[in-house]
Amino acid sequence: MGQHGGVTVAIRSALSAEIEAVREIERASAQRFVGLMDAIAADEPSPTTVLAQRLADGGLLVATVDEALAAFVMFRPLDDHLYVEQIDVLPAFAGRRLGAALLDAVSERARILDLAGLVLSTFRDVPWNAPYYRRLGFVALETLTPGLLAVRAEHLARGLDESQRLFMARPSRD
Repeated sequence: MGQHGGVTVAIRSALSAEIEAVREIERASAQRFVGLMDAIAADEPSPTTVLAQRLADGGLLVATVDEALAAFVMFRPLDDHLYVEQIDVLPAFAGRRLGAALLDAVSERARILDLAGLVLSTFRDVPWNAPYYRRLGFVALETLTPGLLAVRAEHLARGLDESQRLFMARPSRD
C-alpha cells in the first residue's frame, strides 16, 4: 500500500510468531458487538491450529501500520472462489481502509489463481458487515453452492443464527 498520511502501510503474509497477535486483533475487534450481539463479542477467537493451517496454506494476510499489526484476513479456497473466513481491524485503526485493502489483496490472489472471486458470510444488518461489503462491490447470493451450504452447517453447529446472516460474493478484479 505504501505511504499514507505520513505512515507506512503494508500488506503481507502473516508470520507464525504473529498468530497470538492475530487472535488479539480478533478479540479486540469483536468488542464492537458488545450490546448488539454479546455472544459474538464473548466468542473465542479463531483457534491457533486453524490460523497455523491457513498460514501454511498462504491464507493469512496482515496489514501493518508503521510495522505494527493492525488488521488481518483469513481465507481459503472454496468451490471456485476464495472464502473470506475472518477479517478484523484493530479499533484504533478503523476507518483507514485496511479491511478494503486486505480484501483487494485476497481478490488479487483469486485472480492469479484464476478463481471467480471472493465469497463471505456476514450479518445482514450490522453496519460494518453487509452494508460495508456492499460498498466494496459484494452482492448477496440467492443460491448457495455445496461448499457454502457446508459453511452454513458449520455456522449452525457453532450456534450462529443464520437467519441474521447472508452470503455475499465479489468477482475478481481484472
